[in-house]
Amino acid sequence: MGTGYKEVAAELRQAIEGGEYPPDSTLPKQKELAERYDVNLGTVRKAIAVLEAEGLVTPVRRRGTVVRSRPPMRRLGADRYAKSKWKFGNVVAFAADREASGRKWTPQDQTNEVRKTEADQEVAGALGLDVGAPVYERARLVKDQGTPTHTLTSYYRPDDVEGTPLVDPTAGPAGRGGGFAVLTIQGLEPDTISETVYARMPTPEEAATLELPAGEPVVILNRVTSTASGRVVEFARGVHSASRFAWSYTFKIPD
Repeated sequence: MGTGYKEVAAELRQAIEGGEYPPDSTLPKQKELAERYDVNLGTVRKAIAVLEAEGLVTPVRRRGTVVRSRPPMRRLGADRYAKSKWKFGNVVAFAADREASGRKWTPQDQTNEVRKTEADQEVAGALGLDVGAPVYERARLVKDQGTPTHTLTSYYRPDDVEGTPLVDPTAGPAGRGGGFAVLTIQGLEPDTISETVYARMPTPEEAATLELPAGEPVVILNRVTSTASGRVVEFARGVHSASRFAWSYTFKIPD
């Protein structure tokens, strides 16, 4: 029985994981692989399609089949929201992740689009509003050295943020300390955060925005931020490239 595409994919997978083809390197041309494994070009194409679906490689125009960069950025859990960072410093959450991962960052790594819109069911439920009630939407696209990593879209009651930097469309964080610092100045200091995380395949728009290779899922984050009195002051949705983050949580075990 001859070598099939699954066997070729397994050989290439092992070579990638073993370091023979390091991150950002290019696999040999398909003709060379066909000769090496004594198979036809169709078998090689199928094998590479398997690796592409697994997120191990991606086709790059004029380069060929490139091995994906695997070392992900750390996405901190509770530590990314430490008040020492945003209340008493100038480090917003996405920058805390960059610093923990040893990566440089600039405020321009985050775009910013602000508009007044109508609350959908999820937003309305989180903020305690009626569906269709007016809310401010603040949508950000975050990049790491030019590569998109995630989007984050926050929703606020208009009365809470009207006239503040949170409704200013200038690129980058909403001033020193970001949005949480702005809410604090408004008398709405964030105290408690609840996050729900799940994975799914991206929509075509999400795949284009995040420049995702074929087959890569996204990690969805829903965040609800409340004051010490329990008043919800922000609902946020994040869409993250699954391969670009390692989610890291450190916490005290409850009694």
